[in-house]
Amino acid sequence: MPLGKVLEGVHTTTPLPPGVEVAGLEYDSRKTGAGFLFFAFPGAKADGRAFARQALDRGAVAVVSELDAPADFVGQWIRVEHGRRALATAAKNFYGSPDERILLTGITGTNGKTTTSYLIDSILRTAGHTTALVGTIEYHLAGRVMKAANTTPESLDLFRILAELEREGGRAATMEASSHALALGRTWGLHFHTAVFSNLTRDHLDFHGDMESYFAAKRMLFAPEYGDAPKHAVLNYDDPWAHRIEPPAGTRTYWYGLGEGAEYRAEDIAYGFDGTRFRVNGYDIVSPLAGQHNVYNILSAIGAGLSYGFDMPLIARGVEACRAVPGRFERIDMGQPFLVVVDYAHTDDALKNLIAVARALKPRRVITLFGCGGDRDRAKRPMMGAAAGANSDYVVLTSDNPRSEDPLTIINDALVGLSRYDTPRLIEPDRETAIRGAIGAAEAGDIVLIAGKGHEPYQVLRTGTIDFDDRKVARQVLEGLGYGKRSR
Repeated sequence: MPLGKVLEGVHTTTPLPPGVEVAGLEYDSRKTGAGFLFFAFPGAKADGRAFARQALDRGAVAVVSELDAPADFVGQWIRVEHGRRALATAAKNFYGSPDERILLTGITGTNGKTTTSYLIDSILRTAGHTTALVGTIEYHLAGRVMKAANTTPESLDLFRILAELEREGGRAATMEASSHALALGRTWGLHFHTAVFSNLTRDHLDFHGDMESYFAAKRMLFAPEYGDAPKHAVLNYDDPWAHRIEPPAGTRTYWYGLGEGAEYRAEDIAYGFDGTRFRVNGYDIVSPLAGQHNVYNILSAIGAGLSYGFDMPLIARGVEACRAVPGRFERIDMGQPFLVVVDYAHTDDALKNLIAVARALKPRRVITLFGCGGDRDRAKRPMMGAAAGANSDYVVLTSDNPRSEDPLTIINDALVGLSRYDTPRLIEPDRETAIRGAIGAAEAGDIVLIAGKGHEPYQVLRTGTIDFDDRKVARQVLEGLGYGKRSR
């Protein structure tokens, strides 16, 4: 494709070299090939310009960047105003705008994005669609599963997925739209059929700085700086932030919630060990997913289903078909007389919701294990400690991806909130030992909540990343206690 066609719509500050044909796009110099256009971004850990020479050695025809070329650079350097926006526009041009033909749904908010995405994908597949799913846990493409690099990948990867989905005969995709991705421009110019807002609570303020900036990033999904607004907006009536989104004229809005005023409202809610049942506008909804927060997730998925023109009986079948989401209230059952649950809850609000789900199951006691991430918003640590202390019967405070920080420093921050309560506690920086302590303290009828990492199969320490999966560790601990073993 001619370079001018690839960069059509991109504001460049240097002239384009004539007669250049582009065979591909890349932002990773290791994947660059002959005839490729290489995009060099400024990064928190590395400067993309450092890899420009390597990209040219691999056959790149030019480098595109919002930064100046290094003094010793020899080759074609194209300056643009915004690197990631330029990549998004170039990817859309190069792959022929598949987002204009695919039913693309974006989900944003602090909590519930992953579960909602799985529910929506289940509804779409129940309707007979070949789908793509992009999110925190993994990416799905026409039945194949791929490892997730980011909750929302770079725009180039998104357009590749959409183009491949179209080649496979699919025309419906669901993706989590993280606040980082929206702020950085990874979703720049994407055409969304439906945009979903779950809720907004404190998170990622180490990146955004304050709640207003965090909200502004989320709002970009509904009122983009560039491109068309989504045709449909699905908003949580019970969350005050949702009422500030104000989708533009021409966007059909679906309000869901539990309170008066919601267009799609859950009533007659019943929780149990087998899941949740409720009614929405006269229709029965049955789901194996437990808890009030999942009622909200299901309602948002119902709104998305309605935006596609599906009827309620089909939507209800799709909801019921979504049996479980990895690392989201995932039960570890080895035949023990108490419940062990692994969940991704890593904010104070998510922790409160998780414990509330456990309380609804009428346990003898709730034992909550949690930690706080290192190199992230320190202000939420005492809030998480308070959430655990106020709502649990026993708390185990441990590490959760401490990264470059001293685990004890993080634990002390969380203790500020936890110490406001007289809740019995165990302080154990080693997460494996902590899990052994939490499960070892459980008795018949208790619920053990292992919160924070969910589906993640690793632990990020100061010394590097190690293999660590809460689910595997929990099973090993239970087996060591004699559960799950076949009788001889």
